[in-house]
Amino acid sequence: MVYITGDTHGDLSFFKSPKLKKLTEDDTLIICGDFGFLWDGSEAEKKNIKALEKKKYTICFVDGVHENFDILNSYHPYRFKGGTAHKIASNVYHLMRGEIFTIEKKNFFVMGGGESEDADMREEGKTYWKEEMPSAQELLEGARNLKDIDYQIDYVLTYEAPAIAKDFIRLHTNQEMHLTPLNIYLQELMKSVEYRHWYFGSLHMDLPISKKMTAVFNDVIKL
Repeated sequence: MVYITGDTHGDLSFFKSPKLKKLTEDDTLIICGDFGFLWDGSEAEKKNIKALEKKKYTICFVDGVHENFDILNSYHPYRFKGGTAHKIASNVYHLMRGEIFTIEKKNFFVMGGGESEDADMREEGKTYWKEEMPSAQELLEGARNLKDIDYQIDYVLTYEAPAIAKDFIRLHTNQEMHLTPLNIYLQELMKSVEYRHWYFGSLHMDLPISKKMTAVFNDVIKL
């Protein structure tokens, strides 16, 4: 089975959750951004990756804004489930932007990346990377890949939310929501793509936006 969850931020304790103990070698857990286990290249971090490698199930993640893109992009692209990924460990994969993967006979379109609101308080190349925002090439490649399958997809997995989702949350919670060009891009995708459900992880909340869209954080959702 395929399971969806939100940002893990390099927190190994998340993987000790009872929700994940039942997963087997036949299961895949997909994290919607801010994986966070590739940050400083320390020995402690390498031990954490080794700990994840001992899990029975496959771990996949969409990149968010709290990733070290120098480390992430040092991995060679790897063909995985019909798309292009970075193979981090024997059972850990970074699902690259704009790619489409087939897992358990379901198709997943992924688009990682976002924009840090606190970028001006972080140090470029150490705690912040410009690569956190998808490039024009990545956005175009994503659109081309969707066109190739006639805009029919089972699931959309992103770190950021489409603009309409941020508007919904702003209206219902009175939280200020910052819109970026990526939010607008994802909103345009909504107009042309037929999908069963869309999950995103950037807002750190577990909240149904609509019958076809969910913000996910701590929940582990079985598809």
